[in-house]
Amino acid sequence: MAFVDTARIHVKGGGGGKGCESHYRDLWMRYPRADGGDGGNGGSIIFIADPHIQTLLDYRFKQHYQGERGGHGSSKGMTGRSGKDCLLRVPVGTVLFDDATGLLIRDMSTPGEQVLVAKGAKGGIGNQRRKTVVPPTDPEEKTVRLELKLIADCGLVGFPNAGKSTIINNISKVRSKIANYPFTTKHPVLGIVETDDFNFIVADLPGLIEGAHLGKGLGHRFLKHAERTKILVQVIDMAGTEDRDPLEDYEAIVFELEQYSDLLAHKQRIVVANKMDLPEAKKHLKRFKKKYDVDIIQVSALEHKGIEKLVEEMVRILKATPQAA
Repeated sequence: MAFVDTARIHVKGGGGGKGCESHYRDLWMRYPRADGGDGGNGGSIIFIADPHIQTLLDYRFKQHYQGERGGHGSSKGMTGRSGKDCLLRVPVGTVLFDDATGLLIRDMSTPGEQVLVAKGAKGGIGNQRRKTVVPPTDPEEKTVRLELKLIADCGLVGFPNAGKSTIINNISKVRSKIANYPFTTKHPVLGIVETDDFNFIVADLPGLIEGAHLGKGLGHRFLKHAERTKILVQVIDMAGTEDRDPLEDYEAIVFELEQYSDLLAHKQRIVVANKMDLPEAKKHLKRFKKKYDVDIIQVSALEHKGIEKLVEEMVRILKATPQAA
């Protein structure tokens, strides 16, 4: 199934039913009596955060949604039936924006959370209540932009080919695609890590490049998912296998996170030196420790070395930060 994390749809409440103009009379009445019923209200557009839905794919194929029209009023004071609401289910973590104004409508971060986005029209008023029939109101309508931000406990961040996919394959049951070329991971991959007394979710986020905070590469699509995590695991190719300098990679990642938002700038991080099975990594690690006073966990994801220590550190920090980031 394709992973889709953005969509734009048009929603409109259902029209209201017409109020009835009707008069009742019998042989004993001198003047007829107005008995026209009101029209029914139109159905509204309601979004629901559904934990069983993973992507916004369905909203790429259908972009127009409308509530059901209310029924018309009838004689004998009969009110038209109300139109059914249109319920739109989205993944937990979906953020709704008014596309015209850019204003936030709701951050759907809680399973089962509901929000009314476009109210249906009020039905017209029949002449039983008014001397003249009042037409129904206009329903609300708007274009809504949907953005999905995955909710995970840990997010693996780093440049392409740093080894994030290999790490998540080692620590969880997920099997992320691995290949020796940039951007193997085109969308976030979630994996569940199970320990003896604590389980948590890890997201393998797409590799970033310089200028990601400006939208370059996968840019904002990567960084918005990183905002949801409680902690970030910064993976560095310490061997410099792509002719990169690991120290420059470290500085570049920190810069991109800081430039994107204060939330990412101050989020707790675990720094991981990957590919320590390669001889070049030892030399670069010595340079790294000399320049930065940062705790760093040494691993070789390929040889599954240091992975247990990494998981232990993740568990330790997550247990100490129970509140969502």
